[in-house]
Amino acid sequence: MKKLSARRRHPLAALVVLLLALAATGGLYTVFVPAERAQADTSAQSLAIDEGKKLFAVGCSSCHGLNGQGSSDGPSLVGVGSAAVDFQVGTGRMPAQQPGAQVPRKKVIYNQTEIDQLAAFVASLGPGPVAPTKEQYTSTSPNDVSKGGELFRTNCSQCHNFAGAGGALTKGKYAPSLDGVDAKHIYEAMQTGPQNMPSFPDTTMPEEQKRQIVAFVRHTTAEEPNPGGLTLGSLGPVTEGLFGWIFGLGALIAVAIWVAAHTTKAKKS
Repeated sequence: MKKLSARRRHPLAALVVLLLALAATGGLYTVFVPAERAQADTSAQSLAIDEGKKLFAVGCSSCHGLNGQGSSDGPSLVGVGSAAVDFQVGTGRMPAQQPGAQVPRKKVIYNQTEIDQLAAFVASLGPGPVAPTKEQYTSTSPNDVSKGGELFRTNCSQCHNFAGAGGALTKGKYAPSLDGVDAKHIYEAMQTGPQNMPSFPDTTMPEEQKRQIVAFVRHTTAEEPNPGGLTLGSLGPVTEGLFGWIFGLGALIAVAIWVAAHTTKAKKS
């Protein structure tokens, strides 16, 4: 009985049990591995925020305020998230050249590192949509294009046209063409709903469906030559009808004049 009690009270027994428990829960890594990596990640994030704040003060604060609180010249950026910054700055829409009904896409003036730093600063102001990873917007199935086409025609074609060619809206606004738009920016536009576009969060449109729409748009706008022939700007039946009336009817009139000019009666007179 004494030997059994001594085994139960062995001083290493408690240590062995503790180590086994830590290993089972993943805590063993935390105990024996220093926290240098976590500290490095935190330091890198803090540095990105600090650098982004400097860039923001120079290029954005005149409209959005030093702390992104907004002003009469620009909306508040609190809660817009890193996805909105990556889209607006990554497509050249921001910084804006001049006020207007809609800010157009133009040449990008920041590199990707600077854009990430700006996004880190704005994201620190309040939680919002996070810029997607490459896996989120990259197609993984050959069926994504066809499924994305169905979703696009239901949710997007009313403004962007069935082929993504864009279209006019009210009061000088417009839905831009999606030709040449990066896949990441298409995904971010659905996340954030820039300017006149509604947003499609994951609760409304799951990540898989957004990825399928991206696959359809990239396939449709990048396909050359177009399998349907001359696209006429991909503006739909109105353009095709106008083309038919102008050139088709014009050709018929020209033929009628030629026939009339070469009749016997016309020659005698």
